[in-house]
Amino acid sequence: MTKLLAFVALGLGSLLPSANLAAERTITLAVQDMDCAACPFVVRKSLQSVPGVANVAVSYEDKTAIVTFDDSKTDLKALTNATTNAGYPSAPKS
Repeated sequence: MTKLLAFVALGLGSLLPSANLAAERTITLAVQDMDCAACPFVVRKSLQSVPGVANVAVSYEDKTAIVTFDDSKTDLKALTNATTNAGYPSAPKS
């Protein structure tokens, strides 16, 4: 009976989505064209609209956005596309 239960549990585990393989990542983006106090609001909203984004902190002074996201739901390209489409091109900060 124990072997049967272990087999069933293993089988069900392999059928579930690979959420265990997903990782939360944090990246800092260098954001261009932020030249007024309202710009960080637009950048933050554009990044928050990307599925999988958990947290966004935008600094007008540093011209950066720190983004925490689920890498199984989104990627760097989606993040940079979001800011670019809002009028603020971005790239990973080196």
